[in-house]
Amino acid sequence: MLIYICSNLAYGLHKASSANLPSCSGRSNQIEETTMNHPESMPTMRAAVWHGKNDIRVSDVPLPLPPGPGHVQIRVEWCGICGSDLHEYLAGPIFIPVDMPHPLTGHKGQCILGHEFCGEITELGSGVSGFRTGQRVAADACQHCGQCHYCQHGQYNLCESLAFTGLMTNGAFAQYVNVPANLLYPLPEHFPPEAGALIEPLAVGVHAVKQAGSLVGKTVVVIGAGTIGLCTIMAARAAGASKIITLEMADARKRKALEVGATQVLDTSQCDAVAVIKEMTGGYGADISFECIGHKATGPLAVEVIRKGGKAILVGIFEEPSQFNFFDLVATEKQVIGSLAYAGEFAHVIDLISDGRFDVTPLITGRIHLEDIVEKGFKELVANKDKNVKIIVSPQPK
Repeated sequence: MLIYICSNLAYGLHKASSANLPSCSGRSNQIEETTMNHPESMPTMRAAVWHGKNDIRVSDVPLPLPPGPGHVQIRVEWCGICGSDLHEYLAGPIFIPVDMPHPLTGHKGQCILGHEFCGEITELGSGVSGFRTGQRVAADACQHCGQCHYCQHGQYNLCESLAFTGLMTNGAFAQYVNVPANLLYPLPEHFPPEAGALIEPLAVGVHAVKQAGSLVGKTVVVIGAGTIGLCTIMAARAAGASKIITLEMADARKRKALEVGATQVLDTSQCDAVAVIKEMTGGYGADISFECIGHKATGPLAVEVIRKGGKAILVGIFEEPSQFNFFDLVATEKQVIGSLAYAGEFAHVIDLISDGRFDVTPLITGRIHLEDIVEKGFKELVANKDKNVKIIVSPQPK
């Protein structure tokens, strides 16, 4: 999902205090109602709307209302299809609220998907400062209350009322979208437009690496070479890891892992990965592992591949429980750490792309128009998931 986020590098909290985020309640619900039940006289735009399992429709919907206090309206340039979007298509509703309105946004039911995006500000709501119309920006997807313990301590990704853009409120598979201004990050003048749609998943990888502490000179194992696994490999390389061993079975993803910075790829269907990793590390195991799949077998594997006192960072979204004996942690002092989304890493990712340390080109495997999002986007990802990493979507008229 969200999915899908360098410790020896400088990190700071977002320039705007989360405590200043205005409540979204009511405003987003109003957008939802007018978006899906529009009179003929209202100006419209094209958008990809989730109606239910296996039911995403590209249709005319009303333009978003003028942005409310503390919000901006953005003309979307590119938006990536995320694993969470795909989950909602195949099995939803998962994150989309359908029974009760979301406590922060007030949103319920049919939803414009999309949260990995960049674009140009077209309108400012009252009280917004530090931004201007015509400015290109990327938007953090974690809408938060700004009031709870976690928001007050810089952990807004753990907000008690967390709402993801494009799931708990209308998103960016549309020509325009409204979002809170304090989720915005300005893009440099010559920043590649397509790269803006990769900032969000790369922030997931950077956040995960940050959770691990210093990687300088360390041996790292990344389990899975999907989008988040590849982003984590890139973040680990930028953070100074000396060896990055990736576990992956799909041939296309093996090649991608090596292309973005893995030093070796092991196919777990063809070898005993734990034994091979121990042999490569003098019998000890890796210093740190990153689990980027979310399968009941790969969670325990992330613990098995590390040495005593090592760290396993769990990044994948698990759908079912694993069997695990916690004595394996007690007896070895291994640490298991969760990593959810990101908390202020967008600015650092933008710097890493701008100065060339991150090359997003290998991550983009498809560029499509909004009108083709179902056939060439969602259905393509289902049919050829091992060949694809990130398909990005342009919603503007051809």
